[in-house]
Amino acid sequence: MKQARDVIISPLISEKTTDLMEENKYTFVVDRGANKIEIKRALEEIFGVKVKAVNTANYKGKKKRLGRHPAGFQPRWKKAVITLTDDSKSIELFEGR
Repeated sequence: MKQARDVIISPLISEKTTDLMEENKYTFVVDRGANKIEIKRALEEIFGVKVKAVNTANYKGKKKRLGRHPAGFQPRWKKAVITLTDDSKSIELFEGR
């Protein structure tokens, strides 16, 4: 099994994800090889919360160009939207600010 810190890469912060936080839903960038069970265990271990559901989505890398010449691709990545139970504590993403 992978280490918990290897599965969860970073939180994904945007206007849409901050609106989802009010509904006990948090969004993270996760390892592309991680499955829902590994993501759930990693979050429960790192943040000490109770996870109700895990939804994942894979994203392809976009083409990059320099003028009219192709310059490669952005990396592929995986997103996980975590739903916490009602009796779980919230995840403090901005506690250091």
